[in-house]
Amino acid sequence: MKYKVFLLILLGMLTAFGPFVTDMYLPALPSMTTYFDTSVSMVQLGLTFSMIGLAVGQLLIGPISDKIGRSRPLIASMVLFIISTVACIFSPNVVFFTAMRLLQGIAGAGGIVISRSVATDEFSGQELLKMLAVIGAINGIAPIVAPIVGGLMLSAIDWRGIFLVLLVLGVVLLVGSIMFRESLPAERRSRGSVIGTFASFGVVARNRRFISYVLQQGFAQFILFANIASSPFIIQQHYGYSPLVFSICFGVNAIAIGVASALSVKFRRPEDAVAASCAGMLVMSVVIAAVLMLGGPFWAYEASLFLLMFTMGLTFTASTTLALNSERERAGAASAMLGAICFLAGGIVSPLVGMGDMLCSTGIIFVAGAVLSSIFAYRARCTA
Repeated sequence: MKYKVFLLILLGMLTAFGPFVTDMYLPALPSMTTYFDTSVSMVQLGLTFSMIGLAVGQLLIGPISDKIGRSRPLIASMVLFIISTVACIFSPNVVFFTAMRLLQGIAGAGGIVISRSVATDEFSGQELLKMLAVIGAINGIAPIVAPIVGGLMLSAIDWRGIFLVLLVLGVVLLVGSIMFRESLPAERRSRGSVIGTFASFGVVARNRRFISYVLQQGFAQFILFANIASSPFIIQQHYGYSPLVFSICFGVNAIAIGVASALSVKFRRPEDAVAASCAGMLVMSVVIAAVLMLGGPFWAYEASLFLLMFTMGLTFTASTTLALNSERERAGAASAMLGAICFLAGGIVSPLVGMGDMLCSTGIIFVAGAVLSSIFAYRARCTA
């Protein structure tokens, strides 16, 4: 029982790697343009490259973990994360910083893909749904804590202190990874060469139900990452609030995601949670787009964003469960593809919100993400 609690905490923290890597330094984005003497788009590239790293890393590490087990790739990922975070702290310029963010994302990807794979190794059916819901709720805490800590730290130190906290987190998770017991016994591992295991991506990609749920969640992530990339500038520069106020608002919105992720298990079927999420995203994305484009007040922006994040949060646990349940035999590759597509969505969206009028581009991306997510949710139900 004690180990199960330890495993739950470890998996939750590993899953939270993505939000910590992307969200921890969000309050510092405007000030980093001054520190590195560069443009907003160049600073946002650090966010984009970390998401690309999170995507590519999952595609590499997922199949490898199917072949050699979960423990060794997990430990190697934590070591690389520590090294790349130290390099970020001592970055001499924004180009070097962006390159190290790519490595940091690849390293963080190991924790994300392996945490989902371990959950699939150990649990199934309704128990897997509950486990993923708990992990999702824990993961919802990370976006709350990360920017708030970052905003508080910025009042005393610069952005490098934020990465120092990430470094400490990496060390803690390395210790936890060393204590982790292998969840994939040798007899259940992929046969053949390590290179051959990547062929499993082709098999997984031909599963129409799996791909439909992956794309459904991927387009929902358009909304999440458009908010991550735009909200520091909208709240601090457009509405004129401080980094701390931004951190609090970001945290409140993250609570909506975490609560919705946990509540999704209350639906009779995961498919019903996905349907409710898509309906809510369609309505609220149009509302917030109108608020942004018509120059609405801050309270209207924050209230509609909170509801949009809540409706979006309903889909994450449900669609992840539905996707992974349809590809249990290739859990590592399936988890990798799911995570990679979601973070690639973030890598695509992050620079787009900075093009032209950020208020208009953000609203358009919100609506596009909701529409496309609903289309693939309908397609997934038709292939059931």
